[in-house]
Amino acid sequence: MIGDLTLTDIVLLIVVLLISMSVHEAMHAYAGHALGDTTAQEEGRLSLNPLRHIDPFMTVILPIITIVFFGWPILAAKPVPFNPARVKFDEFGAALIALAGPLTNFVLAFIAALLLNVVAPGTLIAEALSLGVELNVVLCVFNLIPIPPLDGSRVLYAFAPEPLQRIMAQIEPVGIFVIFALVVATQGSFLTGIYNWVFQLLP
Repeated sequence: MIGDLTLTDIVLLIVVLLISMSVHEAMHAYAGHALGDTTAQEEGRLSLNPLRHIDPFMTVILPIITIVFFGWPILAAKPVPFNPARVKFDEFGAALIALAGPLTNFVLAFIAALLLNVVAPGTLIAEALSLGVELNVVLCVFNLIPIPPLDGSRVLYAFAPEPLQRIMAQIEPVGIFVIFALVVATQGSFLTGIYNWVFQLLP
């Protein structure tokens, strides 16, 4: 996939991805702040600056490794911190913070899809918007996988019985490796149907 891209395509991909990830993480921080927790603000994460949200390994090194070995990137931003003891509505407040990121990506995809209907096709703007639709749908769906530490796990945790919560807590330290193995083993195909369904919701 990456080998077929031009330099312009790669630059555009990086720019759109950084914007999408930064807005995603910033909305986690804003949601936490709105629910009474100032942890993200104190750590400088209440920001749209991409540099605030980049993790050296997950955002830089991991995608380079996965591009070299698989031809496509796997990456993540630095998680936005929050203090459950300071968040309103306890576990449900934590679930709202988690949902803020993926829902933001869906809204960004929706807006980009709307704008695609009014811009001239074949232009750089149209290419950027098309990429914005695809990337934000992927970020939305992928982050809703209910495996720790992804956002979907926080939502599931709020409604899960205590035995399942304990299992999820045990999985969290190695969850990223479980997700990585699942994506690699299936080449991401287990999410294809969900991606297609979300695309149908867009204008």
